[in-house]
Amino acid sequence: MNSKKHLENLFELLRIPSISAQSDHQKDMVKAAAWIHKKLTSLGLKSNILSTKGHPVVYAELMANSKWPTILVYGHYDVQDHGNPGEWSSNPFEPEIRNGNIYGRGVADDKGQLYTWIAALSDLRASRFKLRTNIKFLIEGEEEIGSRNLEEFVDKNKSLLASDICLVSDSDCISENDPVITYGLRGIIYFEISIKTLPKDVHSGTYGGNVLNPIEVLSNLLSGLKNNERKILIPNFYKNLRKIPIQEKRRLNHYPFGEREIKKETGAKVVVGEKGYTIQERAGARPALDINGIWGGYQGEGAKTIIPQKAQAKFSMRIVPLQNPKDIIKNTKNYFLKNTPKGAEFHLKVLAADSAVLVNTTNKYFGLAEKAYKKVFGKKPHYHLHGATIPVGGMLKRALNIDTVYMGYGLPDDGLHGPNEKFSLGMFEKGIQTNSEFLKSL
Repeated sequence: MNSKKHLENLFELLRIPSISAQSDHQKDMVKAAAWIHKKLTSLGLKSNILSTKGHPVVYAELMANSKWPTILVYGHYDVQDHGNPGEWSSNPFEPEIRNGNIYGRGVADDKGQLYTWIAALSDLRASRFKLRTNIKFLIEGEEEIGSRNLEEFVDKNKSLLASDICLVSDSDCISENDPVITYGLRGIIYFEISIKTLPKDVHSGTYGGNVLNPIEVLSNLLSGLKNNERKILIPNFYKNLRKIPIQEKRRLNHYPFGEREIKKETGAKVVVGEKGYTIQERAGARPALDINGIWGGYQGEGAKTIIPQKAQAKFSMRIVPLQNPKDIIKNTKNYFLKNTPKGAEFHLKVLAADSAVLVNTTNKYFGLAEKAYKKVFGKKPHYHLHGATIPVGGMLKRALNIDTVYMGYGLPDDGLHGPNEKFSLGMFEKGIQTNSEFLKSL
């Protein structure tokens, strides 16, 4: 394994600030897609940059024999906004190695993990190992904004993407010695809400007590979404939830990541959640709702005595198998219609929506992944329901009827989406080795 060369290549990709949510970085998105395209082409794959209504998709293939199995490797080249640079110990787009970790925005989510597949293929081709599999790559630029154009792309390119299994490295392990295969992920519905009560800001002394304050209205509406036991109160929200079999529940609750680990990784003083369920059940098998941001009114230095014209917020729901995003969106709109007071206008926008994913672990490719992990890590992987969302799994299941094996190499403290995001050098190397073993097993 040429670790030095792999790191040099990864650093080139990390230096591109491919922030998909911000129009100012459109050129960087194009640059990142071109970098991926060039790299895959250099490995002998037939590669193309294909347009969507948003950021482009990089598709590449190495089709050697129609009788051989075909795997589809998925990843994304876009990253989250880096936030306040002052909270980083180094430049988020100038990667550094410190204390056995690579630091930089997108290194764990998902550029570093994606690159473990490129590096694995590079090493095998350099060693002239005779692969007996066809390989396809599907690498998008909108995962961090809900993969909003990917489903249309997949539906239009079913024959192009036809495969036996999809492989995704965009999740984590418990530790550097405890690998994990994720067999399910929660879906997501992401909303933005605006409450308007006035055509303009007005004086809080002259009009306070006589007009609706939109911040107050919005706060009341948001606080009414859950009760004190943290149960979500939107009508029919829990309709059609999957009942977890006893054996699966036992395996789920045996997963060694609990209250102590949550406090350590997040800095939280307490661990809270829906009453009547364990930490592991709440983390992946139960739905959740969180306020992601709220703003309105004067926020500058000093005082400004106004009642603002409007207030806004963003909130997300993590949903589980059998919950229907369309039904939940409809019921959420009805909740705001019913509870918004007269004299206030609300506008609810859906920024992302995707179903949960649950895959069949009896699929033979899970067995091959398990063997690859055991050979590199020295032990069998844990099986885990992940609380996050990777929309591609559900899309491929619906369009191509294939399962997805989530072979992640991140760690719980990698700081995804926050400052000082990192990726362990050891896990980077183990990821390359594990992927290589998986490819050889085919």
